Amino acid sequence: MSTPVRVLVVDDSPTMRGLITAALRRDPEIEVIGSAADPLEARALIKELNPDVITLDVEMPNMNGLEFLEKIMRLRPMPVVMVSTLTQAGAEITLEALEMGAVDAVGKPGAGVTAVEAFAELTLKVKTAARSRVRARGPVETARPRADYRAAPDHILAIGASTGGVEALLTILSAFPADCPATVVTQHMPATFTASFAARLDKASAASVSEAVDGAPMTPGHIYIAPGGLTHLEVSGATPRCRLVQGDPVSGHKPSVDVLFRSVARLRRPMTGVILTGMGRDGAQGLLEMRNAGARTLGQDESSSVVYGMPRVAFEVGAVERQLPLPRLSSAILDLCAAPRDAQSAA
Repeated sequence: MSTPVRVLVVDDSPTMRGLITAALRRDPEIEVIGSAADPLEARALIKELNPDVITLDVEMPNMNGLEFLEKIMRLRPMPVVMVSTLTQAGAEITLEALEMGAVDAVGKPGAGVTAVEAFAELTLKVKTAARSRVRARGPVETARPRADYRAAPDHILAIGASTGGVEALLTILSAFPADCPATVVTQHMPATFTASFAARLDKASAASVSEAVDGAPMTPGHIYIAPGGLTHLEVSGATPRCRLVQGDPVSGHKPSVDVLFRSVARLRRPMTGVILTGMGRDGAQGLLEMRNAGARTLGQDESSSVVYGMPRVAFEVGAVERQLPLPRLSSAILDLCAAPRDAQSAA
């Protein structure tokens, strides 16, 4: 048997510490080695116990979770899974934590939600975090798009991501110009998080970013984020539009990257598919269908992925045409989706 993942639980609520500990101890591959009621206690236990992963609350006495996370990522980078309230305020703070370097997040039990339901994915996320690449965060340099950039009007760009995708998508989409390719994105994320995430991306990008709604037209300058947890996002129609469709989880997820990519593969028009950091294999087969249908395809490389799972599987099955580090992806994507030079010159 492999060595268990050693976890330190940090939360100011004794009840919540107990619930998280009980959820984690159900998995024999996880060992809870301690718990702390605030960051000051947690700091001492980190030095003493050297955990593999920390679960971290946001609101705590003496120092809030974001301040503590910033110190962790600057002084002693290690895998952190945030445990957040599933409210708009909680989602915005959690997204900030993910931008700062937290690997993943789970929601706390709320009205009508039991601890078993709330923490159903906690053990998997903790084990994934233990295998992630966590680095001290610094400024990420991305190539600036050409000042005269114009996207091809009929080109569709589809992007899929999971663990580590918040940072990756911010890096890529913040470099997109106002006239970016018509873009759809599936990022594995709880239902209450995607609207806040789309709003953060909208502020960071010159393009218009919003949560996808059924019937939204695919036009240059618009980026649509799949709503979390409730439906799958597809693109269909002779004049392509977003479609939110019901259905069971696919490849373990709803929304599923495979569902998005397969729908784009059926479109008779130029298309590009991009698969980013994430655990598992969601998106690999869909991206292969896109490539077989004539799409250009890119994958995030191992060195820059927080979790090199989804892009690895996609590369191994032949779905990825080129692998690139995160800082080079935005310019490579824009080049593949650009209008012909003569059309740009005439504009």
